[in-house]
This record gives sequence, C-alpha cells and structure tokens, in this order.
Amino acid sequence: MVARTAIVMPEYAATKPDSELMKFLYDFFPLILFFAAFKLHGIYAATATAIVASFIQVGWYYWRHRKFETAHIVGLAAISFFGGLTLLLQDETFIKWKPSIVYWILAGVFLVSGLRGGRSITQRMFDGQVKLPDTMWRNLNLQWVVFFVVVGLLNVYVAFYYGLDLADDMRREIWVNFKVFGLMALTFVFVIIQAIIMSRHMEETDDNKTSGEQS
Repeated sequence: MVARTAIVMPEYAATKPDSELMKFLYDFFPLILFFAAFKLHGIYAATATAIVASFIQVGWYYWRHRKFETAHIVGLAAISFFGGLTLLLQDETFIKWKPSIVYWILAGVFLVSGLRGGRSITQRMFDGQVKLPDTMWRNLNLQWVVFFVVVGLLNVYVAFYYGLDLADDMRREIWVNFKVFGLMALTFVFVIIQAIIMSRHMEETDDNKTSGEQS
C-alpha cells in the first residue's frame, strides 16, 4: 500500500487544487483502513481489511473510469499475495516484507526504464507538464531508484531489527506506525526535494532562453 505512494504522489503536481485532497484520500484508502483496523483488532484483521479495501478501490476505479490504474493493480497484487500468506499461515512476517519487496521491484522497473532509452518513468509521470533536458530526467529517475532501495532497507530494519529488546506487541506497533506515517513522510519529503530540483533547473533553463533571445 505505502509503496504505491511513490507512483501516485508526483501526479498531484499536475492535478487541480480542488481535486488533490480527494485523490489523496482515494489513493490511501486501503492504508487508512489498515491502520484503523490494526488499532482496533490487530495485525491480522488489519491485513484482511487492507485486502478487501484494495479490491474495493480497484473495482470502484474501474466502475468510474472503465480502466485500471497500474499503481492500484500492483498494490492489489502485492497485498493479495503477501497478505494472503500472512492470513493463511498466521505469520506477520510476510506482510512486514511486503513494502520492501514492492519498493525493490519498483527500483528495478525505474532502473530499467532509465537504461533502455526513450522516456523514463519519471518523465512519463509528468506527461509533458514539465520540460527538462533528458540528462536531468535520467538523474531524477536514478534518484527514485536509490530512494526505493533505501526505504526498502529501512522497512526491513524497522520491521525485524529495531528494538529487539522490546515486547513483540510494541515492536509490531512501531512498525505499523513507521509503515503508515514514516514511509509516507519520507516519500513526501523526497517528492518535495525533487520538485525543488526541477524548479531550479527550469528557472536556469528559462534564464538561458531569455539571454539567448536578447542576444
């Protein structure tokens, strides 16, 4: 669920202000319910709730738009597989691994898109909304690759190695809070940093253009 954040967040830059809140709430619908169910009934109820919520999310989107969004399908497949194993085997290890595996898969996808030529995934995210040199798009795309790898490692650390001296319930709660709030906050900060980098480069490009025209 949270891994999908990295795909959908850049889209907010291109949406109208009055639609940003609704889009945000829609994209994080399964995550919000996961957190609420965990607080009320524990990790297994939260996992089951997230699976059901993801199916509702994808079904509702298809009913409204008559098409599927890649980010939602990836999220549904991931939560169904890892969540299903969690419930079937009554082992929370699988749901804890899920964000890291999805992040690393995304890192591979972004890396391949940057190496094979043509427009990278980062460039396609903005779909003509931002004009930057190809080298800048490749750099931004590589930054996403590094980000995905790092946050995947962070999730493994918090899920399995942080606070080994604490009780299992406390460690579980720390991981859920990190999954819901920590990973989301890290993604927000990273997106803001990328936006600043792009805006500065765009300003430099515009200045160069203006200077060229005056000369």
